[in-house]
Amino acid sequence: MSTRIPEGGIVSPKEYGIFLPIGSGGWMLSTTAPHPEATYAYNKRAALHAEAIGLDFIMSMAKWRGFGGTTDHWGESLESMTMMAALAEATERVKIWATMHANIHHPAIAAKMFTTLQQISQGRAGMNIVNGAYAGEFQQFGLWDADLSHADRYRMTTEWTQAVTRLWSEHAVTMKSDFFTLDNCESRPHPETRPTLISAGRSAGAREFQAAYADGAFLGADTLEEMRALSRDVHDKAAKLGRTVKTYSMLTVVQDETDAAAEEKVRRWGEGVDREALAAMRSSWGIAEQQARAWAKGATGEAAFQTPYVSGSTDTIIEHIATIVREGELDGLMLIFPEYDEDMLLFGETVLPALRAMDEASA
Repeated sequence: MSTRIPEGGIVSPKEYGIFLPIGSGGWMLSTTAPHPEATYAYNKRAALHAEAIGLDFIMSMAKWRGFGGTTDHWGESLESMTMMAALAEATERVKIWATMHANIHHPAIAAKMFTTLQQISQGRAGMNIVNGAYAGEFQQFGLWDADLSHADRYRMTTEWTQAVTRLWSEHAVTMKSDFFTLDNCESRPHPETRPTLISAGRSAGAREFQAAYADGAFLGADTLEEMRALSRDVHDKAAKLGRTVKTYSMLTVVQDETDAAAEEKVRRWGEGVDREALAAMRSSWGIAEQQARAWAKGATGEAAFQTPYVSGSTDTIIEHIATIVREGELDGLMLIFPEYDEDMLLFGETVLPALRAMDEASA
């Protein structure tokens, strides 16, 4: 199936970036997998690698509590905004996407912080807007409202985003929301260019929000057919509003000299799957603890991966990524590497140039 060509007949270049390992253990819940450190030094190296090999963006999550287990998964984590401000100073070209939780960051605080980040990065800043999903993170702060429905959370996020964007462009803003209050609130200076807005989610409410407010939407799906349907839905909804929203998904890359060697890594890492951490993660989603433990006990080794993954030789990785982006009708991917030094440099030397060449050939 060919890529859908947008109005104007030009296929936009695909964007590739990385999800920084801001939490200890990165994105593998396994005692036998690489275990990236939640340190600024490690994340700075990853950001500089991304810049050097020609990736388009770097993004970090905001995480306030880990999941324990044998690996103490994400038990240590850095804070997104302060780390990304430092990485904005350390880099020159990659887009800098940091995360805000709308349920704990007041919109006036967020607006000022991102105006500052936009100046530091010289226009490369992006705000990943999250409305809170892991109850345990916020219960420890006393900031989790269990009475809010899924629809209420997106109503809160919509009003929060409206407040932030108004503060970026208006002299003073007055808003009375069920979730915050602005009383003739000023936030100057305004950013010279509005920071990019990013949002992740696959629900109907998430896609409505993405189409109306985001510049980039991160989507998850169980099949390529489902991914294509979700991506089309966001693209089409945005187009009806006179907007353009790019769609992305996440993908872990396991690369080696041969398919067999890469598959052996997957097998070995799966053997060490941290079932306690898996159960805690499921419980944090609101699943009953007994049910979460039963699922984790029966989970296969692939559950050690927090995202879909591709494994294989250079040629296999190129083919799989090209297929995912094409068949999913995506505008790009956020990549995860079990180890961010050698793995990402190998990808930059071998896979990324081929993907860029495909882009040029289809333009």
